[in-house]
Amino acid sequence: MKDGNTLIVCSRRESILSELSSNHPSVITKVCDLSLPEDRVTLYDWIQQNHPDLDVLINNAGIQQWMNIDDIDFYERAKIEIATNIEAPIHLSALFMNLPTISCIMNVTSGLSFVPLSKVPVYSATKAFFHSFTLSMRHLLKSKNIEVIEIIPPALNTDLGGKGLHDYAPPVSEFIESIFEQLNEGKTELTFGFSDMVSKSGHEDLQKAFDRMNTAN
Repeated sequence: MKDGNTLIVCSRRESILSELSSNHPSVITKVCDLSLPEDRVTLYDWIQQNHPDLDVLINNAGIQQWMNIDDIDFYERAKIEIATNIEAPIHLSALFMNLPTISCIMNVTSGLSFVPLSKVPVYSATKAFFHSFTLSMRHLLKSKNIEVIEIIPPALNTDLGGKGLHDYAPPVSEFIESIFEQLNEGKTELTFGFSDMVSKSGHEDLQKAFDRMNTAN
């Protein structure tokens, strides 16, 4: 990429990776379903064999499903979210920290780590878990000189959860620009907009934010 880094991207959707490769030929791609433990191990083995100099792991995979606890398929869908949003990053972190070259792990959580949106109850809970786990990980990996950075996005204009659900939100480009600025400043908790506000709020303000966000439910 422009800073001289090699970027490796994995996805379960081959069509997305093909489009990425067409637009950015220097990006290395790998088809992988991170909700499956065997695919995580296969990814790690492939990295060991083909890119053993990897120094940064970014845990970015996530599924957001709008659902209600009384939905007939609630539990089955919840298990998919838990596998992707919790089990996958924990497993990948445990695997990749064994690479001698790993110096940084970046975990992508959410502003919903701090104040949940009840329309996405399991997603919000998984991100709260991952935020907590990241704090512990940062402390535990100090002795190994592995830096742990938490990226805490707000809602952004993406297809997360479904097309059109986040059309109101800020563009991804503004978020990325802010994240790189914070990285250059040496910060380890990177926020933007709504996530910056809630990450610094006390209990009363978080309760008010929750009430505003969930009034229509």
